[in-house]
Amino acid sequence: MKWHLEFLEAMESLLHHKLRTILTLLGMIFGVGSVIAMLSIGRGAEQEALQLIDSMGLRNIIVQEKVFEANHLKEIRETSMGLTLQDLRAVNETLPFLSASSAAKRVKVYAQFSGDLSSDADVWGVTPSHFDMANLAIKTGRPLLLIDNVTFSRVCVIGSRVAQVLFPGVEPLGRHIKINHVWVSVVGVLRDRDLTKNEFEGISLKGEQNNIYIPIQTALKCFHFEPLEPEIDEFRVRLDKGVGANLAAATLKHLLDRRHKDTDDYELVVPEELLAQHKKTQDIFTIVMACIAGISLLVGGIGIMNIMLATVLERTREIGLRRAIGARKRDIERQFLMETFAISSFGGILGIVFGFSLSLSISVFTGWPVGWSVTAVVLSVGVCAIVGLVFGIYPAMKASRLDPIEALRHD
Repeated sequence: MKWHLEFLEAMESLLHHKLRTILTLLGMIFGVGSVIAMLSIGRGAEQEALQLIDSMGLRNIIVQEKVFEANHLKEIRETSMGLTLQDLRAVNETLPFLSASSAAKRVKVYAQFSGDLSSDADVWGVTPSHFDMANLAIKTGRPLLLIDNVTFSRVCVIGSRVAQVLFPGVEPLGRHIKINHVWVSVVGVLRDRDLTKNEFEGISLKGEQNNIYIPIQTALKCFHFEPLEPEIDEFRVRLDKGVGANLAAATLKHLLDRRHKDTDDYELVVPEELLAQHKKTQDIFTIVMACIAGISLLVGGIGIMNIMLATVLERTREIGLRRAIGARKRDIERQFLMETFAISSFGGILGIVFGFSLSLSISVFTGWPVGWSVTAVVLSVGVCAIVGLVFGIYPAMKASRLDPIEALRHD
């Protein structure tokens, strides 16, 4: 009950100087708000990065064909025919630390429709394992099977946007799509997975919502490709657990360099390295923002010390009177620390509201994702309370050490 009364007394004292109290609170509000906004944006960026990496597969290594101009491509093809299914077969037979693999070939489309409706979807010939390697889930129907690939089946799995465009309001399973001159039957529809970006760390990501997937052998047999085109445009391999991505990538590159006679006609994408690179960038951002937020809290703490020193000066006679009627030094210290705690508490609460509002505003105007975290709230309020109490100790000690007689004589 004594603490309750002291807190009410502290609040009453602060309310006597509303403007001064509000100005003091601003430093704590901005400091706490900055910490919450910083951590929320950082968490949002981390969640977004994990989602984007998931679309590539964290334990995958992706080998992609490079794009060249026609004249340069002729020179390249004198020493290397580009990526082939034989490359993938050699990789699987040579490297013992791989658990799965897939290949993909993009089909150039000049006509694509179903009934009276047309689509601009990208068409990819893929191995059946591609869906697992790219973390693509089936919503309805089934994925492509090994038998589809072996028998050159004219079937396809479509993305959610393709289903909406070509088959609005009807079930797409069993219906047909004409791609160039080839009719294919829909056997599956992918589950929607919205990616917030089309690229990550400079690497382009394919939005599967607007893709059509057919068996890769069907694509190679039924569609026309340019003579100098590579047999496949990319392949993926998945590493066993415990295998270092950097070492595995170096080994894979050495093997492909030998097969391609050291021709630089492909590139490796290592999602694990991209994630590590992103985390480094994010850590730098977090450190910079933490310094800015720390300065705001420091300014707020200085403001608290300033107002408490002014309060000690104004209430010198009151302090002397309290000491004269029996108040101990620790009672005076506790009284002023309670006022400091009240300012810090309300500054922290208002800072939480400001931090959430600031995070949402940044998200709306910049499009950055925001991730809420209880840790952000606890950390910011905890730091706020510590800063407030630390900067309130000196004024409280100064008040408690006043000589009662001199204090009573103070004008």
